[in-house]
Amino acid sequence: MRVMKFTAYFEAVRQRPDRVIIRDKWIRQVISNPVREQIQADGRIRRWAPISEMDNRFRRVVLLPDGETIHSVFFDRQFKP
Repeated sequence: MRVMKFTAYFEAVRQRPDRVIIRDKWIRQVISNPVREQIQADGRIRRWAPISEMDNRFRRVVLLPDGETIHSVFFDRQFKP
């Protein structure tokens, strides 16, 4: 299994009480099996996928333009499949 790379921003945000629930397996799931992908104007890559353990709520993972480094991860309440 490949080692995931994270930005300092993500590492800091991940320590917040509302983000400590984030599991690495969910991040890998979204990265490898997105239901949608979108490239932002700055080159960052947004990917979404449902998380079955969380009532199929959609998790958004934002990657840097390298497609490997995780910048942000959160449940996207506004995402419509």
